[in-house]
Amino acid sequence: MSKTTRRQLIQGIIAAGIAPHFARARGANDEIRIGVIGVGSNVKIGGKGKGDIRNWRKLPGVRVTAICDVDENILQAEVEQFKKWGEPVRAFRDLRRMLECNDIDAVNITTPNHWHALAAVWACQAGKDVYVQKPASHNIFEGRKMVEAARRYGRIVLCTSGSREPTGYAEALAWVRQGGLGKIQLIYGVNYKPRPGIGKVPQPQPIPKGLDYDLWSGPAQMQPLRREFLHYDWHWDWQTGNGDIGNMGIHYLDGCRMATGQGLPRHVLSLGGRFGYDDDGQTPNSQLVYFDYEPAPVLFEVRGLPREKSLLGATWNPGAMDNLRGQKTGVVIFCEGGYLAANKVFDTQGKLLREFKGQTPRSYENFLAVVRSRKREDLAADIEDGHLSAALVHLGNISYRLGKTAPPQEIAERIAGRKELSAAFEKFQTHLAANGVDLKKTQAALGPLLTFDPQKERFTGEFAPEANKLVTREYREPFVVPEKV
Repeated sequence: MSKTTRRQLIQGIIAAGIAPHFARARGANDEIRIGVIGVGSNVKIGGKGKGDIRNWRKLPGVRVTAICDVDENILQAEVEQFKKWGEPVRAFRDLRRMLECNDIDAVNITTPNHWHALAAVWACQAGKDVYVQKPASHNIFEGRKMVEAARRYGRIVLCTSGSREPTGYAEALAWVRQGGLGKIQLIYGVNYKPRPGIGKVPQPQPIPKGLDYDLWSGPAQMQPLRREFLHYDWHWDWQTGNGDIGNMGIHYLDGCRMATGQGLPRHVLSLGGRFGYDDDGQTPNSQLVYFDYEPAPVLFEVRGLPREKSLLGATWNPGAMDNLRGQKTGVVIFCEGGYLAANKVFDTQGKLLREFKGQTPRSYENFLAVVRSRKREDLAADIEDGHLSAALVHLGNISYRLGKTAPPQEIAERIAGRKELSAAFEKFQTHLAANGVDLKKTQAALGPLLTFDPQKERFTGEFAPEANKLVTREYREPFVVPEKV
């Protein structure tokens, strides 16, 4: 494997004259050439990169000219698919080699989370625009560096935040925020999505043949593979993923933050655990997070278990899940005069008052339009928004990771001063009990109430030293997200 450093990459970029490339507005008929970083496997429900490739191919004025994946088997299978389509494509194992190419205008990043930031920073330094999958970052520090790189190099960087796309939500939210239902009292996001266990292995597993594990690990520490599947199940490993709150929950956390009209909160508290099965996953499958916004708090809940234990299994589906005001995944905004669920407004008795049907452009089309116009203000989800919404994921997970197990009565007493969280915890216990989980025997972890400075993006107060260690990570040379981009 080539050992190109960041400095060498930048020097090569400058020498090749790539950085100024494409910094102008482009005509509607100008072809945009895209390189896709991370093709993805078909293990379980992976393969997001493949889906992105197929979506780009449907659009006029865009061509996928290069693909990159550290797994030779996945990479070559996709090359063969391009041959069937009769379309030329170059294949790379190392994204650094792809970024040296003059004939790529933008990159699509669909790697595991721990690679998002460094890939985006390098791409910006190479003069490429960036379409990056959610969550924007693996930690708070990385997200801010992505924003700084986009601004310094004048790049268009879009993160697929999700809640900016559903039909009518933005219009409904604007109406509610203007006082359509009176004062907002609580913003409640839910991700009730089935997540069976990932199995348990007795010893480290062999690295799949054809995969460059050094490149796959990248910024993360190289560690033995202690799960059955390398691909996809990295979501449930703290080294590489952010749990389901970062996998699917980010879509709805973005919607929650939109509802506040603000950036980041000053306080956060999380509780939860991994219940219902014994597997190799590290992240919680049941989680409550409280964000102390003014004038109304935000609650977010992850449930990976079904309504009841009898529905637990590898084949159960979203129909087996609980819901909040009809939402299994989404945002419910409770107000004095009723509530908003998705794009529908209800009164306090649950009677439908109105439905909003406004359209929001898909992220693919929106990205292409802004790449052509260079009008960053037209992005549906600029990297600044992607960073802030991902930071909510990280804030919740940091509180959780600093938590200690406690019996339910103790948890109830410690959160008693926050009525919304207390009520949610009671339902949390009922849900787990329906799945055969007794929190008196299998205790949940309760994280500390953390104080956060939204401007400095650092923790303050009692738990700040421990919490700030998790704002960033220990990087592995040469895969270091730089302090100065």
